[in-house]
Amino acid sequence: MAEAVRRGKPASEASGRLILVLGDQLTSTLSALAASDPARDRVLMVEAYQEGTYVPHHRKKIAFILSAMRHFRDALTAAGWSVDYITLDDPDNTGTLVGEVQRARLRHGVADVVATEPGEWRLKTQLEAAQVRLLEDDRFLCDHAGFDAWAAGRKQLRMEYFYRDMRRDTGLLMEDGAPTGGKWNFDHDNRKPPRGGLDVPAPASFPPDAITAEVLDLVDRYFPENFGDLRPFWYAVTAADAERAVDHFITAGLPSYGDYQDAMLTDTPFMFHAVIALYLNAGLLDPLAVCRQVEAAYRRGAVAINAAEGFIRQVIGWREYVRGIYWRFMPDYLTRNALNHDRPLPAFYWTGDTDMACLADCIGQTKREAYAHHIQRLMVTGNFAMLAGVEPHQVHEWYLAVYADAYEWVEAPNTLGMSQFADGGVLASKPYAASGNYINKMSNYCRGCRYDVKQRVGPDACPFNFLYWAFLDRHRDRFAGNPRMAQIYRVWDKFADDHQATIRRQATHFLDGLALPAAAE
Repeated sequence: MAEAVRRGKPASEASGRLILVLGDQLTSTLSALAASDPARDRVLMVEAYQEGTYVPHHRKKIAFILSAMRHFRDALTAAGWSVDYITLDDPDNTGTLVGEVQRARLRHGVADVVATEPGEWRLKTQLEAAQVRLLEDDRFLCDHAGFDAWAAGRKQLRMEYFYRDMRRDTGLLMEDGAPTGGKWNFDHDNRKPPRGGLDVPAPASFPPDAITAEVLDLVDRYFPENFGDLRPFWYAVTAADAERAVDHFITAGLPSYGDYQDAMLTDTPFMFHAVIALYLNAGLLDPLAVCRQVEAAYRRGAVAINAAEGFIRQVIGWREYVRGIYWRFMPDYLTRNALNHDRPLPAFYWTGDTDMACLADCIGQTKREAYAHHIQRLMVTGNFAMLAGVEPHQVHEWYLAVYADAYEWVEAPNTLGMSQFADGGVLASKPYAASGNYINKMSNYCRGCRYDVKQRVGPDACPFNFLYWAFLDRHRDRFAGNPRMAQIYRVWDKFADDHQATIRRQATHFLDGLALPAAAE
């Protein structure tokens, strides 16, 4: 018997309307639920095969979403909702969200279907074409109209100024209209390199229960070729456990988070980071509530201002800002390629099989954990892809696939705008390009690397070094006039002509020797 009949009212009993709840909308106060009546309306939740395969999503990511969906289904049922839940292995499952919406309409004799707006343009257009009524996602602190009003008339949409308005709106870390501590931003204090003897806590982990164990077996069967390791699986899959993860972070990680949020250590994937973005983005946590917990920790003296402000900026500043950028510039944002990069994504992005120790470590942990922190994403995997001239849409699809917290509204601006500069400066005022020196300063990766980070050219030279200078040379017409990059070009101009030529030749030879793209492993 189909799951839809087992879980809900009899199929013959018509409901008032259907409320479609997506896998990243696992919030009891979701706008579509708040506008509905459990005595009259019926929830529809779908495990759609297409959603796991349009990019080769990490198997841990798929398992997290499916298990969290099933737990949320049970919470809705306990709260009095009738839930049609279509499992992945339901023999009648069409494999698509739209297909299951149409089946549910026929099954229940219901025409009216309502949902909260999806976080992807792709899904929004599909659901609108299927005549699903979409309500705004009010789980965010800045709605579309609010962001557009902020952006109107501005020549540059810089996050820092948006963030200040968000601080004023929320009152977080504010004193009589002024920022607590006398500054809006303490990022200058958040760049300490790693040192020996750091006591780095593990994030909170949760052993799989029976529901999760069943999901893991299902993912094994349905997504055997998708990227990444499925086990061990330790994510929270309920709101209660996600809140426990926040409590653990505030106690164990937050005190050192500010100082070392940019630091990287071999085989230390999480450092002092919260590892809760996947819970925020799936709807298991309220972002404002989390920020208020962090502010409270500062107010009681448990953490320093740079830790509290740095965390809050990531949530009410950066997270809200990139969502605004995404919806303001879609649908063409995904096709932007301001630097005209056209190389294929190297095969080692799917395997981690490279002699560059930093990339091997970051990609290896991504395979294992579906996680890398923001500096690993921006300054290692993202930096290399940009310096190598990889076609940005391929980079975008890789990031969307491999990280458990990646949904297009948050991932695309971070990748195409901040990481690859493909949007031509909408999001960032200059490209986040760096040589091996930055990675050496902020990590211990270079100590065990086959390449020498001190060498700019030659057989042992760190590829980040010659690729960095070749990138700047290649894009001189675009960036030489940027005030933030003028000094860098003055350094380049001091290199002897034959040294510049050697850098260009070595970069070309290295890039031409990269393996061709391979299917995700």
